[in-house]
Amino acid sequence: MRLWSLHPRYLDAKGLVALWREGLLAQAVIAGQTRGYRHHPQLARFLESPDPGGHIVAYLRDVWSEAERRGYRFDASKIGCDGSGNPLTVTEGQLRHEWEHLTNKLLMRAPAWLEQFTAIKLPDSHPLFRVIAGDVAVWEATLAPRS
Repeated sequence: MRLWSLHPRYLDAKGLVALWREGLLAQAVIAGQTRGYRHHPQLARFLESPDPGGHIVAYLRDVWSEAERRGYRFDASKIGCDGSGNPLTVTEGQLRHEWEHLTNKLLMRAPAWLEQFTAIKLPDSHPLFRVIAGDVAVWEATLAPRS
């Protein structure tokens, strides 16, 4: 499961579809509708928030909006109600870590898609997140050194 902190516009078609599916799975986990993935590290920031269900709904709405912008037909009725309007935070270090991870994936899977983003040093975050200073998130399963 990967719930990107990056803005969904950076994901290629395969990545955006995967994010949609994983976001829906996360929504089900948070709602207690499944037994698996309950302790997945990618869910930590949602589960630790004051409104886990509302935050995952808000997250999915922005993924759905990006899909709509591209002309994809994701089923918005699968998104729960009452998304939280309060942003969560993400660190610059986490964004840099995810950007490196995504660019490595795109170099292999969709280099033509990646070309449009070559000048980006620090990508925009998903609209749910407000960027703050800091290292890679504690919940991030990584062997990479903290920046």
